Amino acid sequence: MPFNIVRQDITKLKVDAIVNAANTDLQMGGGVCGAIFKAAGARELQAACNKAAPVKTGDAAITPGFNLSAKYIIHAVGPVYRHWNAEQSEQHLRAAYTNSLRLAVENKCESIAFPLISSGIYGYPKDEALQVATSAIQAFLADHDLDVYLAVFDKASFAVSEELLGEVASYIDEHCVAEHRIHRRELLDVEREVLEEADLIKYNAPSSMQAPTGIDDLVGNLDEPFSATLLRLIDAREKTDVEVYKRANLDRKLFSKIRTGKGYMPSKRTAVALAVALELSLDETDDLLERAGYALSHSQKFDVIVEYFIVSGNYDIFEINEVLFKYDQPLLGG
Repeated sequence: MPFNIVRQDITKLKVDAIVNAANTDLQMGGGVCGAIFKAAGARELQAACNKAAPVKTGDAAITPGFNLSAKYIIHAVGPVYRHWNAEQSEQHLRAAYTNSLRLAVENKCESIAFPLISSGIYGYPKDEALQVATSAIQAFLADHDLDVYLAVFDKASFAVSEELLGEVASYIDEHCVAEHRIHRRELLDVEREVLEEADLIKYNAPSSMQAPTGIDDLVGNLDEPFSATLLRLIDAREKTDVEVYKRANLDRKLFSKIRTGKGYMPSKRTAVALAVALELSLDETDDLLERAGYALSHSQKFDVIVEYFIVSGNYDIFEINEVLFKYDQPLLGG
């Protein structure tokens, strides 16, 4: 783990295996397939493919990577989309991903990169192809540790539900603002003074507040740290560590640092991913982020998109990442 979407030439990715969207005869084709053959060395790769062919639809075969940085090329045969038999098309496409992942694990690969199989000349609707890819990869990663990449050349080859994008766009228009907004948390005195000077709020210093007696008072009364809060929330939600770091799209080694490293501070993307994995409310997410020194802001598109999904009760991190990718934002997780 984790599963990442990248806009990059798949032949240049530093992974153990790349997947070629192949035909049943494993013959060199155009598009991504042609690019892989050319980068690997067409003559040598075709000779290896001829020995492995034919391959049934939904199955996969493995060959050396030859001139690629990847050690292996896994040739996955996706279906030609038939709208009158969409169920069988989906079964074959899902199998192409699963069988490719299985071959990667069997050959001791720790990382693998896919194109969006069958979404080109094979005619599979791009948004449906993406849903099947994400679902199949997510299901496999539930039982295996593997870094998985979905490589796309450009946004045109990557489609997310137009209905979902419309809802997110509306939420961004309504909530994403350039000017400073007051956070939901209680503001510090110094923040209130700055906002008052800018005529953004009416400042009334709380009469009950007393100035701290010194720096020792502040340092000696710190809030519960991020890692302790996280572990307490995992127990309260009755979840296991494995369940949480996989739902957060995190690497096991990174989660281990958080659990064992005293004072370890995660990146904002990691902290948000863990809040999503725990299905925290917006206020709970704010609290957890604050313990790592972060906050969700309406001046940041990334933050507003994340907030939309939390408010909507949609904690599918892969779907969140699809939308973040579409908006050129960093993805959640590792």
